[in-house]
Amino acid sequence: MNNILRIAVQKKGRLADDSIRLLKQAGLGIFRNPGALTCRAQGLPVELLFVRDDDIPSLVAKGVCDLGIAGENVLREEALEALAETNLQTVRALGFSRCTLKLAAPRDGGIKAITDLAGMKIATSYPEILKEFLCDQDITAECVTLKGAVEIAPALGLADVICDLVSSGATLAANGLVDFATVMQSEALLVRSPARWNDDKEALLARLLRRIDGVLASRATKYIMLNAPKDAIEDITALLPGADAPTIMPLAGRDDQMAVHAVCRETIFWDTLEQLEARGAHAILVLPIEKMMG
Repeated sequence: MNNILRIAVQKKGRLADDSIRLLKQAGLGIFRNPGALTCRAQGLPVELLFVRDDDIPSLVAKGVCDLGIAGENVLREEALEALAETNLQTVRALGFSRCTLKLAAPRDGGIKAITDLAGMKIATSYPEILKEFLCDQDITAECVTLKGAVEIAPALGLADVICDLVSSGATLAANGLVDFATVMQSEALLVRSPARWNDDKEALLARLLRRIDGVLASRATKYIMLNAPKDAIEDITALLPGADAPTIMPLAGRDDQMAVHAVCRETIFWDTLEQLEARGAHAILVLPIEKMMG
C-alpha cells in the first residue's frame, strides 16, 4: 500500500455524496458496488474506504487511511473527546457540506440568549464542543448527550435547549425551536495522517490536490464573453468581477466594436450584467467552467 492513497469517506449521506462528486470531478473513476466497504478507483492509484463519519478521524490518525474527508464538527469533537489533538493535518477546506452548530430553544420559552443558559439542560450530539463553548462563556449547564433526534428533546422534557447542526433551519421550525447563538461553523475538510510517507505517495497526493484545487477553483469561477463599443472597453472591463487581464480583440468587420473574454473569479450577479448592458455591452454570455489548472 506504499504507493496507493487510501481515503476514508462517509459511507452515506450528503457528505458522502459531495465527497464522491468531488473525487469524480478530480478524475477518479469510482464504481462502488452496493454495500461494499471499499472501492479501488480508476485513473489514479486510490482506494476508498466507506465508514461512519465519526470513525474517520481515528482511522486517519492511526494511519489505517492516509486521507479522510470529514466534517470540521466531527473532527473537532473527536479531538476533544480524545483529550488531545490527533495530529491530523488539514490539507484542504473543501467548501461543501457547510453547516452551523447552533443553540436553539422553544419559540415560546424564556431562553433567548447565551446568558439564559445557566443551570439549564442542553441536549446535543456534540458534548465536547458544547462543554468547551460553555467553559469559554463561563456558563455552568448540564449537557445531555443524544445520538439522534436532538430537536425533540425539549418536547420530551429531556432538555431545555438543544445544540445541533443547522443548515436551512427547517427542522428547527418544524419542532417549534428558534436558534439564538452560534457555537461553530463547519464544512468538509480533507485531512491527512501524521505518518511519514515515501516520495511516491507524496507525489501522488500533490497530483490529487492539484486536481482538487482545479475543481474547487472552477466552482467559484465563470467565463464571460461579450461584445462592446471600443470607447467603452475601460468602463466595461472595470465592472467584470475578479477578472484578471481579460482578452480583448477586434470584432470581425466592426472597427468600433470589440470582443471581450474574461475569467471571473467572483460571483456574477444580474446587477452586474445590467450595468454591463447599460454601458453598451451586448451578446453577453456567462458560462460555467468545469476544470481549471494553472
